[in-house]
Amino acid sequence: MDFKLNEEQLMLQDTAARLVRDAYGFEHRERFSQSEHGFSHAFMQQLGDLGLCAVPFAQAHGGYDGTGVENMLIMTELGRGLCLEPYLHSVIFAGGLITQLGSEEQKEALLPQLGSAALQMAVAVDEPQSHYQLHDVQTVAEPVTGGWALNGRKSVVVGGQSAGLILVSARSSHGVRDEKGISLFLLDPHDAGVRRRSFATMDGRMACELYLDNVFVKSSAVLGEVGQALPALRYQQGRCIAAQCAEAVGSMEAACALTLDYLKTRQQFGQPLGKFQVLQHRMVDMRIELDQATSMTLLAACVADQTDSDVRSRTLAAAKFIVSRASRFVADQGIQLHGGIGLTWEYMLSHHAKHLLMVARQFGDDDHHLQAYATLMQVTAAS
Repeated sequence: MDFKLNEEQLMLQDTAARLVRDAYGFEHRERFSQSEHGFSHAFMQQLGDLGLCAVPFAQAHGGYDGTGVENMLIMTELGRGLCLEPYLHSVIFAGGLITQLGSEEQKEALLPQLGSAALQMAVAVDEPQSHYQLHDVQTVAEPVTGGWALNGRKSVVVGGQSAGLILVSARSSHGVRDEKGISLFLLDPHDAGVRRRSFATMDGRMACELYLDNVFVKSSAVLGEVGQALPALRYQQGRCIAAQCAEAVGSMEAACALTLDYLKTRQQFGQPLGKFQVLQHRMVDMRIELDQATSMTLLAACVADQTDSDVRSRTLAAAKFIVSRASRFVADQGIQLHGGIGLTWEYMLSHHAKHLLMVARQFGDDDHHLQAYATLMQVTAAS
């Protein structure tokens, strides 16, 4: 199989790399993280102006018909720069759900805005008790005259603190943990009954807890068929997993480069640390984990947009498992090889380590995906 990028993909990769390199130094990131919403709206707008936010969307809606490979190229560079902007959750997750479930009117109204970065969205699917299970939904949607009334709580809504619209999953029928009866709603966070509590996550990104108290949404705000949203949520989360694996690979590449440079320059006992064979072996172990994660990320990117199937789901679960394991290993070893400086706030490696530990738990940790992989293998064997 030919894994070489074509000319357009190389240009896309170069555009994203130059933008991050020129606009996202460590000092810039620190300043962005202290802003009101925890990221740079100007940088997000640059992503839109350069067409990077429109890459995953169809040409009919102002996009470029990008695939999982194009998403991988962008997300790798955003991960390398530890960019704080909610590109993954707004463009890939929310945009993917609108593409899959939205009516033509909803697509025409929302996708061009997402593609130009005029609109930022978030997706609220996690709840305090759900623990990675998309069908564990206790937020309730009750039919009322002209629409629906939403009541419940959503947890760790990444980018939700600044989103103009939030996609909220709620149970419109059936019982708790039933895979049927889950609907998706377009919610204006400024509507009556909506409350957001913003907070910083471990890696410096911003998220919010979303509280819904008898919030009215119109019937036109339902995305897709009532009670049939779960398959789309699982499919689009798979696309997000592939993209997040790429983000982790970019961060791991940067962490490995920082560690190698430190070993070459830090002197101990009259010679660079890199002269000690045991440290060379640990650096090699880091690169082996990174290479395995890179290979699985490329495979995940190739299957991300394929038709939903057990093979696709199994591949994505395997990729997330390998990348989560590698992320933790690279973070831990990078800190160990640096010593105390690896934990300091003023040094970039500590932020990469925190981000990699966060990535390893988003959209399911390695235990969750190992179990999912094993279950899918059993299904295949039974059939």
